[in-house]
Amino acid sequence: MCEDNQTQVPVFLLLGFRGLYHLKCLLFMLFLLIYTSILCGNLLIIILVTTIDHLNVPMFYFLKHLALADVLLTTIVMPLTLNIIIMEERIVPIAGCLTQLYLFTISGFVQCFLLSVMSYDRYLAIRQPFRYTLIMTPNVCLTLVSGSWFLVFILASSEFVIIWHLEFCGLNYVDHFFCDFGPVVALSISYTSLLTTMDFYLAINVILIPFVFIVITYILISFTLINISSKTGRRKFISTCSSHLISVCTYYVTLMIVYMFPSGEDSVNVNKFRSLLYILGTPLANPIIYSFSNHEIRAALRKVLKYIIITH
Repeated sequence: MCEDNQTQVPVFLLLGFRGLYHLKCLLFMLFLLIYTSILCGNLLIIILVTTIDHLNVPMFYFLKHLALADVLLTTIVMPLTLNIIIMEERIVPIAGCLTQLYLFTISGFVQCFLLSVMSYDRYLAIRQPFRYTLIMTPNVCLTLVSGSWFLVFILASSEFVIIWHLEFCGLNYVDHFFCDFGPVVALSISYTSLLTTMDFYLAINVILIPFVFIVITYILISFTLINISSKTGRRKFISTCSSHLISVCTYYVTLMIVYMFPSGEDSVNVNKFRSLLYILGTPLANPIIYSFSNHEIRAALRKVLKYIIITH
């Protein structure tokens, strides 16, 4: 409960990029350009995979859901961030702030499971090519994707049952451009040790375990690569796995930069820009990675562009 000289706060004040508002026009245009590029790139992948017949295979089905998670992750944060940049700060109801944190957690963590599902798909395609179509049926693909979303939903909800019951009194300034876990929980007067411990174990389940699974699958895949003597076979392996492997590296490197190497309290703006690596970097990189590294995506894109040119 709040003390006598404190009142329970109904709203948070997001300070955004305090101290950088003399650059707000530049920041707004830069973030708007990146956000638009993320939307266009990922929505293009979703449309191509949905409409082009020869992309109707498990690998691209999983890629479509990864692109969807990227769109959701960025859209949950960036419209509010752009508004904060223009207004220089933004008042957000506590319920709205916690909802943003909840959705951000789900859309971010589900990418770990989707990347691990994609690594399993690559493992089957290379290690068991003759059984691949028998194992990776449409029902199995749907189960893997829906199971990933459902598992993250259950794990995140168990933590947010506690977060929704936190008490916030007195200070309501969040020195960030969105409602991130650390800055929000730090404002609570409630006992948060259990919550931070739960968050630690949640991170192990949804970040570390999928990462270990991905590493193991690629170790097993590498054994197959060693036994491939022909250059054609090696090129096929590289074209099959390179896009996914680069995407995994990009995702986990940004996570490590943001969460494993935090800045001190005197470098709040540094932490904000590190968060931008995760929120904007990976969603922007994935369409570029798959567009340049995957010839099926490039062929589908050329087909669509050719159709647009002919019809117009």
